[in-house]
Amino acid sequence: MPMADIYQAVRIANIQDACPTAWMGRESVGGKFILRAPNRRERSVLDNDFYRESDHSLAGDDVVNACGMTDQGRVRKTNQDQFLIAQLNKSMRVSATSMSFDQRLYGIAQGEVMLVADGMGGHAAGDQASRLAIEHLVQRLLSSIHWHFHGEEERESEFVTNLQELLKEAHAHILSESAQHVDQRGMGTTLTMAYLIWPRLYVVHAGDSRCYLIRDGQADVLTTDHTLAHQLVEAGGLKPEDEASSRWSNVLWNVLGGRSDGGLIAEVRRVDLEAGDKIVLCSDGLHRYVKPNQLANIVNESQDPSQACQSLIKLANDAGGEDNITVIVSAPAGENINESTWIEALTE
Repeated sequence: MPMADIYQAVRIANIQDACPTAWMGRESVGGKFILRAPNRRERSVLDNDFYRESDHSLAGDDVVNACGMTDQGRVRKTNQDQFLIAQLNKSMRVSATSMSFDQRLYGIAQGEVMLVADGMGGHAAGDQASRLAIEHLVQRLLSSIHWHFHGEEERESEFVTNLQELLKEAHAHILSESAQHVDQRGMGTTLTMAYLIWPRLYVVHAGDSRCYLIRDGQADVLTTDHTLAHQLVEAGGLKPEDEASSRWSNVLWNVLGGRSDGGLIAEVRRVDLEAGDKIVLCSDGLHRYVKPNQLANIVNESQDPSQACQSLIKLANDAGGEDNITVIVSAPAGENINESTWIEALTE
């Protein structure tokens, strides 16, 4: 089955602050999809049934340990999902020196960020909402010094509050944009963000996209579906086994933007990771079709995150593919994620 709308981004230790927005779009050139990274060489992939990018970063030949893919599905005419995988690093831009330094130097990685957003609100508005959310988060992450968090206990409460405020700011930004454009009124998006600073994983979330922790062959959901169906289950008005098929499972009460001017509830959860753990973020276009045990089995049996993403998207499409499908699979490299990285100069 042709899957012309599938593309992936590979996160490796040396992808730096110039690259995150490069993974948010693509350009079709001569039947190929070109992923552009500022000031670096281009990579292209053939537009065929499935494809796999080179297992190399734009800055080196490190081993791939995270991958993200999104697919239009079998029914929808557009894809309103977005995803992003990136590292945050301290950097120094050298304007003049007698030393043989590059123009920009990078120090120890400050953390890995993974994002999945599922837009809603019509043909154009849903895509715009999910893009606005990730673009806003990228800008804030790059401009805020407090994201250089090393895991100190005394600063954790402040860091968690910052995570929540980040989502609330994106929520307000989308509401502001939608108020200025009639055709975008009511646009909204889910947002699930995982921030990894080994061994801690912080998950901040609104909507019904999900984050899973895969450990010892089991997939545990780290997020709560912010749907009316889940609220009914918690209140005892709906059986858990009937939640997925309920007509209320598609009704969200907590999203970024949307038709309510009320405040956003930014759910936050912390998990201490162990060696061998894997992390999965996905939109509801995947988890509605793939059960937790299937998810765990596919991720654990795949050779790498890229193969896992391909297999999961194929499974969701084979089961119906009625919605856009987005998934990120990460196999953290433990303490290696915080190793110092020196990469080539970035030119203007």
